[in-house]
Amino acid sequence: MFSWHPIAQFPKRFVVTGTDTGVGKTVVSTLLTKHLNGTYWKPIQAGRLPSTDREFALNEGKLASQQVWKESYLFELAASPHLAARQEKQTIAFDQLLIPPVEKEPLIIEGVGGVMTPLTEHSLFIDLLKFWDLPVVLVTRSTLGTINHTLLALEALRARDIPILGAVINGPKNSSNKEAIAHFGRVKILGEVEPIDDFARI
Repeated sequence: MFSWHPIAQFPKRFVVTGTDTGVGKTVVSTLLTKHLNGTYWKPIQAGRLPSTDREFALNEGKLASQQVWKESYLFELAASPHLAARQEKQTIAFDQLLIPPVEKEPLIIEGVGGVMTPLTEHSLFIDLLKFWDLPVVLVTRSTLGTINHTLLALEALRARDIPILGAVINGPKNSSNKEAIAHFGRVKILGEVEPIDDFARI
């Protein structure tokens, strides 16, 4: 169902980002929080229905309430954050996204969208990653198209000197794509997550 690299080491704070929206960041962030007995934080949420990612971590992931930190920005519209914020006449400010002083470490921070998702008219999520200055785990799909998307995301992160802990591949196992991502992306595969029907069993 899921497996982590046996020598994978995680710091006290890191960010789970992705190659795209819907790539599995919430699932991977929730699993990591359970696996490491840490704290989950999704600071920017765009879209409330059918549930927020924080609610997923609590209800489907069965995380304890003290393991889940509240969002800094919660928008109704399921869209790019810069559009969702604009609809509510707000602007996402980095000084409102400072790392919270959690009691239970490690702190697993879930990103929003992909690494190049716009947050404001002048900033992208990757700029927030640089502002935080934390290492990242990159979540990517196992399916067709993943190699190109993953290599582009890795290139963007490295161009800004953002440290990369490794990649987690989400979806049905695909050994060829896994090997290509590791080889061409020069990245450690930290884990693989196959489709999960029931988080309660994990």
